[in-house]
Amino acid sequence: MTQDLAAVEQQVAELRAQLDALHRRVPSNKLSMVVFSGDLDRALAAFIIATGAVAMGMEVVMFFTFWATPILRDAGKKVKDKDLMGKMFGAMLPKGACAVKLSKMNMGGLGTTMMKHLMKQKNVASLDQMIALAGELGVQIYVCELSMELMGFKREEMIDYPSMDFCGVAKFLEEAMDSRVQLFI
Repeated sequence: MTQDLAAVEQQVAELRAQLDALHRRVPSNKLSMVVFSGDLDRALAAFIIATGAVAMGMEVVMFFTFWATPILRDAGKKVKDKDLMGKMFGAMLPKGACAVKLSKMNMGGLGTTMMKHLMKQKNVASLDQMIALAGELGVQIYVCELSMELMGFKREEMIDYPSMDFCGVAKFLEEAMDSRVQLFI
């Protein structure tokens, strides 16, 4: 009888170990998104998806890299001690969400102005408002340190956002491996 009990306990322990292993491999109810584009329409889509996912109960992680990085620059902050390339990228790229342009039909800025006017007229949140909403809802933003280094951006020039960290691609991949949904925008 003790042998039978020991065998059952052994089987229960093995089943528990298998269940734990399966549990570790099941992705979380999380959305991990690479935000690569710095275009207004694509950035809006990224934040609409992110805030919608949070509203559906998902955890959301956004990884801003390359051309999306300037979206997170604060237009009111001045940074000193930049090298020549950093100053050039700083001057050529948009400074903040209010300065990004449409990916199509920009028409020298006229298309972007028309879209922003239409959004305001239709009571659609601006990109700045969507970023603020994402912050209120707990969307985690990671900014690619390599992109920042290449473009000469500094942490001090980024917006004040409640859940923003700076990292490399390994951190995004760690988050993505544990996510039910992964997107690239």
